[in-house]
Amino acid sequence: METRIRLIAASAVVAAFVAGTVAAQAPTGALKKIKDSGEITLGHRDASVPFSYLDDKQQPGGYSMDLCLRVADAVKADLKLPALKVKNNPVTSATRIPLVANGTVDIECGSTVNNIERQAQVGFSVTTFIVSTKFIAKNASNLKTLNDLKGKTVVCTAGTNTLARVNGLNAKHNLGMTVLTGKDHAESLLIVDTGRAVAFFEDDILLTGLAANSRNPSEWAIGTEAYSIDPYALMLPRGDAAFKQVVDRALTDLMKSGEIMKIYEKWYAKPIPPKGVTLNFALSPALKKAFAKPTDSPDPAAYE
Repeated sequence: METRIRLIAASAVVAAFVAGTVAAQAPTGALKKIKDSGEITLGHRDASVPFSYLDDKQQPGGYSMDLCLRVADAVKADLKLPALKVKNNPVTSATRIPLVANGTVDIECGSTVNNIERQAQVGFSVTTFIVSTKFIAKNASNLKTLNDLKGKTVVCTAGTNTLARVNGLNAKHNLGMTVLTGKDHAESLLIVDTGRAVAFFEDDILLTGLAANSRNPSEWAIGTEAYSIDPYALMLPRGDAAFKQVVDRALTDLMKSGEIMKIYEKWYAKPIPPKGVTLNFALSPALKKAFAKPTDSPDPAAYE
């Protein structure tokens, strides 16, 4: 009888352990939401060329969108959901953080800098790209440096970290610039194109993409100075370790296998829609390092 009682007790312990293990493995956070709904929602931009933008058929695509689709495949496999539906949801510079934070969007596939301030509201994947802040102006204006912009009107896109950076530069160097805001990158460029401002500050690769797809690319010139080095990453719900693990694993696998370079070349070295322009944006040493040793650090020094 005593032996039987011990066996029953031992079986109960094993059962409790197995139940606890199963419970521990049950999806939580974004993964649970995705499994329950049968769909994953990707946040996309409309004019962040070549990361996330609408083509001539108003369909979202780009470098970040391709990465997110690989993440969706990983989520599909992880949750054993062969019929997982991918839903696209538009976001802007101003709405992207709240829409990720409130769960409307599961992952933002855009051109978002991972920094300490944003980490108070959202989470980030490993770094997917590295940029520098510069400005773009009309060739005819012959504006090359920050000093050339003293007393002039410039523009930044609302909701970007670039806006705060430019306001800081304006105050630090006593430039006396008037800083306007556009609702998105396309409007910011239009403000310069129509003469309401002389320069538009943004990330160098976004300025390259906007100029290449403009009415007359030869009219535009990007300034010679860089005012930052910033890591881009896919934006995730804050504190969702299980979802971040799946996302980071999918991205790290792309980087370690070298597959990431095929995606990079597709968007930065070959003709891209809608006009078939080629950006010819070379892989930087900093990004090459980030691909070789994936990191989610928001510290610019980690990429120098």
